[in-house]
Amino acid sequence: VQLQASGGGLVQAGGSLTLSCVASVNSSAITGMGWFRQAPGKEREFVAGINWSGGSTYYADSVKGRFTISRDNAKNTVYLQMNSLKPEDTAVYYCAAGLGPRVVTEEGGMKCWGKGTQVTVSS
Repeated sequence: VQLQASGGGLVQAGGSLTLSCVASVNSSAITGMGWFRQAPGKEREFVAGINWSGGSTYYADSVKGRFTISRDNAKNTVYLQMNSLKPEDTAVYYCAAGLGPRVVTEEGGMKCWGKGTQVTVSS
């Protein structure tokens, strides 16, 4: 499976962005998917995860209520809608495919990663 993330950019604080992650094969539809991010000088951290059907989601406390993860299995695509963005959301965002169908929140539970997309939030 190859993953391609897009949608990053520069936005002012309080603004919104939507990230997309397209998978190369249909098998991605049966795996959990997740978004992680890595800010400069920090370790990569979990942001949001979704199970194979989209019926179960999980968020990091830092983004809960502001970010929404969703998926369209017909398009092999996972989305991350980011609202009320803050400067501390600035990071490279990565999508990842899980080892199984459930929500996965840890890097060790992911089988492949896409190249990141930069999100920069100005104050």
